[in-house]
Amino acid sequence: MIRKFIMAGIAIITVAISSCSEDTTTLGNSLTSNIDQFIVTTDTFNIATRSIVADSILSRSTYSYLGRIKDPETGTYVSGNFTSQFMVLENDEVFAPKENLLAFDENNQPLADSCSINLVVESYMGDSLAAMKMAVTELSKPIKENTLYYTNFDPALNGYLRTDGIAKQKTYSISDLTLSDSIRNLQRQGSYYQFIRIPLNDPYTDKQGKTYNNFGTYIMRSYYDHPEYFKNSLSFAQNVCPGFYFKTTDGLGMMAEIEHVQLAVNYRYKLDTLYVADTQNFNGTEEVLQTNYLTSNKESIERLAANESYTYLKAPDGIFTEVTLPIDDIMKGHESDTIASAKIVFRRMNDTSDLSEILLQEPSNLLMVERDSLYSFFENRDLPDNKTSYLATYSSVKNSYTFNNISGLISYLYAKRNKSENWNKMVLVPVQVTTTTSSSSSTGTTVASISNELRMTSVRLVGGSQNQHEPVRISVIYNKTNN
Repeated sequence: MIRKFIMAGIAIITVAISSCSEDTTTLGNSLTSNIDQFIVTTDTFNIATRSIVADSILSRSTYSYLGRIKDPETGTYVSGNFTSQFMVLENDEVFAPKENLLAFDENNQPLADSCSINLVVESYMGDSLAAMKMAVTELSKPIKENTLYYTNFDPALNGYLRTDGIAKQKTYSISDLTLSDSIRNLQRQGSYYQFIRIPLNDPYTDKQGKTYNNFGTYIMRSYYDHPEYFKNSLSFAQNVCPGFYFKTTDGLGMMAEIEHVQLAVNYRYKLDTLYVADTQNFNGTEEVLQTNYLTSNKESIERLAANESYTYLKAPDGIFTEVTLPIDDIMKGHESDTIASAKIVFRRMNDTSDLSEILLQEPSNLLMVERDSLYSFFENRDLPDNKTSYLATYSSVKNSYTFNNISGLISYLYAKRNKSENWNKMVLVPVQVTTTTSSSSSTGTTVASISNELRMTSVRLVGGSQNQHEPVRISVIYNKTNN
C-alpha cells in the first residue's frame, strides 16, 4: 500500500513539473495575432548645424529694455530703447466726480497736484550703480496698430516724435542711493519694486496751443471735457496721449528689464467727510502697443556667426543655430516602420571668458521651429505643437538642451520632403516663455505665449562644419512590423 502512495506522489509531481516547465516564449502569440508583432531597432545619425543671423527680430515682448551694456564677446555696445502707450480700462471711471475735487485754478478748472512717469524694473544686468541717462520724448501720434514691429524700428526716423512736446533728460541708476536703507533692503528682498521716476511737473502745452501747469492737469481736464476719449486704450492714445519714447543717450554698464510703465496723476478730492489724496495710474504693459528698438554692431555679429568651430545662440542680436536633419537617411529602409522616438541633445561649450559667465547667461528656453516658419511663428503668435515646433529648457546639470521626442517632426518632414529648399531644416531660437496655471495640465502649467528673447543672452553649442568635438547626433528608435 505504501508503495502505491509513493508511486502516485511521483506521478503527481511529474505532471506538476511538466506543467511548470512549459515554454513561455510563445505566450504573447496566444494573446496577439501575427500582424501585431513588431521588432524594436535603434540607430543614430549625424546632424549638420551652423549659425545664421537674422537682420532683426520681432519686438513683441512681455518686457521692455533700457540701457547700454558692452558685449564681452564682441567688444561692442548693445543699447535698449522703447516706446509705450498706456492702458485705459473699458468704460472705467478714471477720476472722481469733478464737483468733489479740491484743487481748481482761478477759472474754476481742475488742477492735478503732480504727475510722473514711473518705469518699474523687473530685473537688470550689469552694475546697479552705473550712471545712465535717457531722453523721454512725447510721441506726436500713436504708433500704428495691427502692424508688426521688429527691433530695428526707430520711432525717430519714422516721424513719431513730437518736436514741440515733452522732451526731458533723466539721469538715473538702478540703485537709488537717495532712498532709505529700509526701502533698499526691501528692494533686495524683492518685496518692493525698483523704479525710475521721471517728473512731468513743468508747464505743458498741448497740440492746440493751450498751456497747463503740468501734464497731469492736462490729462484731468481732457477727461472732464471729453470723457469719451477715455472709453478705451485706443481712444486714449488717439485723442489724449499717444505715448512716450524712452531712449538711452549716455552711460554704460547696465541694461534694465522694464516690467511696466506707469503714468501717475496725483490729485485730491472729497469723499463724504473725508479728504482723499489719490493717484490715478495709466499703465503701459504688454496689453497695449509697445516697441523695442535695440541696436548693436552687425559687423561684429556677422564675424561671430562666421566661426564654423561651433554655433551660436545670441540674443537680442539674432544669432540662431540652423539644424539640418538627415531625414532621407533616417527613413531609408524604414519607410513602412513607425518612428517610436527621436532625441537630440545640443551640448553647451564651456565659456573661455569669466566676464561672459557674469554678463552673458545662457538662454533658459529654446524653440525648435521650421526654417520656413522662423518669422511667421512669432508673427502669428503660434505655440509649440510638438509636431512642427518644440520647446527645450537648459539643464545646468547636463550642460545641454534636450529635445526628447521629435518623432512626429521626422514623420512630418518626410511627408513634405523636397517641397521647399529648406524642407529638412529647423532653427533653434532663444525665447521667453509665459505660462499659466492649469488644472487640466499634467504638469500644472501650460504655455500661454512665446516671444523672442530680448534679454542679453549668449551660448555656444557644440557643432558647426569644423566641429572638433563629438558630432551632434539624433538617436532614433523604430518599431518595425514583423510580417
